[in-house]
Amino acid sequence: MSATVVLVLVAAAVAGLISAVSLFPVRWFARQLGLLDRPGGHSSHTVPTPLGGGIGIYLGIVIPILSALALAWWLQDADRSSALPDVLGGIVPARYWEQAVLHAPGVWSRSHDMLWLLAAGTFLLFLGLWDDRRGLPVLARLGCQFAIAAAVVLGLGIELTAYLNAGWLTKGLSIVWIVAVINSFNMLDNMDALSGGIAAIIAASIAAVMLTTPDPGTERPQLLVAALLLVVAGALIGFLFHNRPPASIFMGDGGSYLVGFLIAVSMLMATFAGGATSNGSVRPHAILAPLCAMAVPLYDMTTVIWIRIREGRSPFQGDHSHLSHRLVALGLTRTRAVATVHLITATCGLSALLLTHVSILQAITVFGIVACMLSLVAILESTHWREPKS
Repeated sequence: MSATVVLVLVAAAVAGLISAVSLFPVRWFARQLGLLDRPGGHSSHTVPTPLGGGIGIYLGIVIPILSALALAWWLQDADRSSALPDVLGGIVPARYWEQAVLHAPGVWSRSHDMLWLLAAGTFLLFLGLWDDRRGLPVLARLGCQFAIAAAVVLGLGIELTAYLNAGWLTKGLSIVWIVAVINSFNMLDNMDALSGGIAAIIAASIAAVMLTTPDPGTERPQLLVAALLLVVAGALIGFLFHNRPPASIFMGDGGSYLVGFLIAVSMLMATFAGGATSNGSVRPHAILAPLCAMAVPLYDMTTVIWIRIREGRSPFQGDHSHLSHRLVALGLTRTRAVATVHLITATCGLSALLLTHVSILQAITVFGIVACMLSLVAILESTHWREPKS
């Protein structure tokens, strides 16, 4: 198991390296590509900044995944798989090849789903890049997002189960979940390192859940979903090298659409309630782990929409009413506001990890901790966002 985890972590590290390196040319040619965010409107930066961070994140995700699928296909042949260690001259220890050969059939068996998910992510990336360049009407953006989400849920059968046999209800909830997560990350992209950092924390925390929660059918860790999420996290860390304050490049709509989509779909692909506690009790409450991990993005999106509607504005109109902005209004610097949101997100991610390993009574305590923490944040910041804007 340890050798397999090392392989997955290496893939995540490669994703980070590809993302970080590929963003240098994107930064240099952003103006020619028309991917430049100029100061003005609800933007708070003071200099024109490239918007193509999603391109580097995309390359960091797609190249390792396609390479892994190609390797899995190659290892299907017993002669080739046995010859590879000799060809490489012992550079890679034999135990890692043994693990790669062991998991190759399982990886290749999911290649159809992975390729279609990458195709859907590619479409969303280009949709976001077009939105960054030209701007798209809200209904057009949402229409495309709902169409992609529906294609994944209905075409690939990736959907919420939640112990429900409700047919179209669970399919509809799954589609709404994907679109909601996409837009929650898009709305969070309002300060340097904010959305990328939050997404990396959530992806890593759910990957940890997958590595410690066995699939009921195989009683093995859910390596495929964990690997996908860790590759996403790695690509985001590579992006954060450029997005740390002061940011040299922004994620843009292309990046937030892609990242939100892959995280949302990964959570639907996962099984959170596998196995049982030490005393033999089942854990149906574990299916709420994604809500714990996503608590901060969902809290931000919900409160922002409520504030905008309360003030008689469109819920899709950009402004400075986000959680990070409200923390700055309380007196925090932008860097400390981002760090605060990251810490809250990490706490929620750890709660999600804990939730999958405790009984129902202990789970109530975990939910209480998350609820109390978000309530505390709401109380501290309520003075600002309850004031009417002049």
